[in-house]
Amino acid sequence: MSEQTLWMIAVRDSRDRAAFAALFDFFAPRLKHFVMRGGIGSGQAEEVVQEVMLTVWRKAAMFDPERAQVASWIYQIARNRQIDKMRRENRPLPEALAHEPDSEPDAGQVIALEQEAAQLKQALSRLKPEQREMIEKAYLGELTHQQIKHQTGLPLGTIKSRIRLGLDRLRHELKSIREP
Repeated sequence: MSEQTLWMIAVRDSRDRAAFAALFDFFAPRLKHFVMRGGIGSGQAEEVVQEVMLTVWRKAAMFDPERAQVASWIYQIARNRQIDKMRRENRPLPEALAHEPDSEPDAGQVIALEQEAAQLKQALSRLKPEQREMIEKAYLGELTHQQIKHQTGLPLGTIKSRIRLGLDRLRHELKSIREP
């Protein structure tokens, strides 16, 4: 189980405030970026994130790790809030959000996403450690190249090369996901 799933279970089962704070710290910046990509401004995106995380706290008892990953569950809540906000303002929905949300994520999509995540995890584990570290910092840790430079002390060119070489190898490793 992922660390985020363990946090969510702690919130669900024992209303653990520290676990909720960890969930909030992890998901809030990602959710804000997600909502802003859908056409909502920064200030309103922060409001949506607050509403989503409040919903996560209030409806934690509904979370079932057997039915969906915590990220899928939280992003579905965020997507629904984003659609609600845009409808209230009578703004046209971006094409990516135009279809009606299902009350539950499609089980087939969740399973496919979980399988792809497992394949990605395996492919990441086969990378050279220095490439994997840079990719994890840049994409999972959402750090800029400059922040990675300050954190590791490595030259910017080295960081960029490791990321590029690692991504090339990942593309090759994950080719089977894209091909039918």
